Amino acid sequence: MELDTQKARAQLLQKEHKKELKKLKTKRDQEVDRLFHQLHENEFKSINCLDCANCCKTTGPLITDKDVIRIAKHLKLKPQPFIEKYLRVDEDNDYVLKVLPCPFLDADNFCSIYSVRPKACREYPHTNRVKQKQLLHLTLKNAEICPAVFNILEAIKKNTK
Repeated sequence: MELDTQKARAQLLQKEHKKELKKLKTKRDQEVDRLFHQLHENEFKSINCLDCANCCKTTGPLITDKDVIRIAKHLKLKPQPFIEKYLRVDEDNDYVLKVLPCPFLDADNFCSIYSVRPKACREYPHTNRVKQKQLLHLTLKNAEICPAVFNILEAIKKNTK
C-alpha cells in the first residue's frame, strides 16, 4: 500500500482508534500485552513487509552505539567513517539516518544489512513488545506508516465491542 493511502486511512480512523486505545488503559498490563501479541501474531501470518516497506522509506530508526559497531563491522568500516557517511545526531542527541528512504533499502524492498539491522528496525512495529500500554501513543502513530498496525487497531475495535 502506498504511504499516502495508508496515512490517510489511519488519519480517517484515528479518533476511533484513540478511543479504543483509551479503553485499554483501564485493563491490566498483562491482558493488554496478551491481546496485542495475539493480534500481532495473527497479522504477521498474512502480511509480507516486503510488499510495503513504508517504515524503511519514511521512518529513520534510532541507532545505538552497539548498532553502529555491528553495522560498521558488517560493512567493513570503522565506526567513525560509518557514522560520517550514514548518520547524523538528532535534537535528542541520538544517532539517526542522514537520509530517507533508508540507504540500506534495495529496490525490491530487501534490507541489505538485514542480519545486522538496528535494534529499532528489529523491533518495529513494536506490537509484540511487553508493556504495550506504555506504547499506545506510538502504536497510534505507527498505524499511519504500517498496514499491520492499522489492521491490529481495527481488530482491537472489533475485540472491544
